[in-house]
Amino acid sequence: MSFAALDQAALLDGVRRRLAESGAEPTPARVAQALRAQGRVLGDAEILGVAERLRSELVGSGPLETLLADPEVTDVLVSAPDRVWVDRGGGLELTPVTFPDAAAVRRLAQRLAAVAGRRLDDARPWADARLPDGTRLHAVLPPVAVGCTCLALRVVRPRAFTLAELVAAGTVPPGGDRLLRALLAARLSFLVSGGTGSGKTTLLSALLGLVGADERIVLAEDSAELRPDHPHVVRLETRPANQEGAGLVTLQDLVRQALRMRPDRLVVGEVRGPEVVHLLAALNTGHEGGCCTVHANTAGDVPARLEALATAAGLDRAALHSQLAAALSVVLHLARDRSGRRRIAEVHVLERDATGLVRTVPALRWGSGRSRGRRGGGGWLDCWVGRVGSRTGAVAAKATGSRAAEGTAPGTAVVARSGLVEVTGSGMAAVAGSEVAKVMGEMSMGAALICLAALGWLLCERHHGVRRARLLLAGDGGPGTDPTVQDQLGSALRRWRDRWGSSGGPWPRGCCSRCWAAR
Repeated sequence: MSFAALDQAALLDGVRRRLAESGAEPTPARVAQALRAQGRVLGDAEILGVAERLRSELVGSGPLETLLADPEVTDVLVSAPDRVWVDRGGGLELTPVTFPDAAAVRRLAQRLAAVAGRRLDDARPWADARLPDGTRLHAVLPPVAVGCTCLALRVVRPRAFTLAELVAAGTVPPGGDRLLRALLAARLSFLVSGGTGSGKTTLLSALLGLVGADERIVLAEDSAELRPDHPHVVRLETRPANQEGAGLVTLQDLVRQALRMRPDRLVVGEVRGPEVVHLLAALNTGHEGGCCTVHANTAGDVPARLEALATAAGLDRAALHSQLAAALSVVLHLARDRSGRRRIAEVHVLERDATGLVRTVPALRWGSGRSRGRRGGGGWLDCWVGRVGSRTGAVAAKATGSRAAEGTAPGTAVVARSGLVEVTGSGMAAVAGSEVAKVMGEMSMGAALICLAALGWLLCERHHGVRRARLLLAGDGGPGTDPTVQDQLGSALRRWRDRWGSSGGPWPRGCCSRCWAAR
């Protein structure tokens, strides 16, 4: 009689009961003994199959084990015994994996919660925990979950994606990697926003891996998911209260403790509560280059989202916007389209308006369409980033109306009189320096920073290490070698410094007017 013909659920239940009564591990010998006690006679291969299945149920993830072992799977969702879904980065897919019944789903959820040290029963019908391998668990029991226990597992890979891998996957658009590196080098504090599953943690882990090896990164997370490839990382994780109500450690507590650990960069995995107050306070006390993630529908919604969190923590609106303006400089917003593809959709800078409130101002938008807007002191940069090599410099020049020479090779960036910038590679087309200087002089601080970073300008190297702003050339003979262009751009930088520096700022954290002056 073959194992396939047996009632598998009844067979496993019988073996499980006998092993539980004896307290024995499910070794092949003990499984064979339990099977014989039930009058079952199976071959060696079938006994090994039963033993492996029992092992996965007792100490593994049961039927989900093969899915969690798949390197492409990011999420595993169970909504019914015969409804097991996975996400491999392209949207949800229904799998052929099934459970014997709803009770089996409940048993697995309770066992996984127990492994993570969490309580999951009728009195506490939900649990949020991290498993020993880093997988994030969320489970809800009936009757709160109608019909069947709902189980959600977010897989955390042992190795973080690199920025190059995110570029190859399309998460970071062409040219965006240079911008991100420039933001990190300038030690600007930034925030990664987006919806659930948009790739915020993945992007932040990749960016932290680019931080200099001589810097100390302190992470504070509700559930430890960030795994940056960096030699000096300190990871702190919250802890729930025990059954007596003692031992609670909140994210707010972790942020306070992190400040005493001499961080070069303070990172909060996700801001969603009163810890926002302590984070902003920390970023305003000399902790440069800090970052965090936040759930938001759009980059423009970020100030309102932070305002709601801070208000709930007792910080009034005026104080929040005052701290926010000084603490954070850039918002990187990720979006997930209907096909499940994750990508950086836009980059915004934070600016205060005439009323003192902080708003986000679009600086870069990636996509097929243009981003239109106005320039000026409180205005913002229109910028359109296309695909590398998707069009020649001549076509790009025609599209933007610049005076780039015909025949410019693909992979160039064109600066137009209108202020529109199309970045399709690492170089810059030979345009009149006066046009660049004019655009530079009319930009706001944040927009000009983003523009120069996108065009390859190195504005600051670890505070005052560079006495003159330098153009990173795509090759010999580029526009940066033209003394006229250098002089006119230098003049624009000096005017820009004088314009913003006369009131003491708003210089990015970690920089001052000397960093921005072309001498």
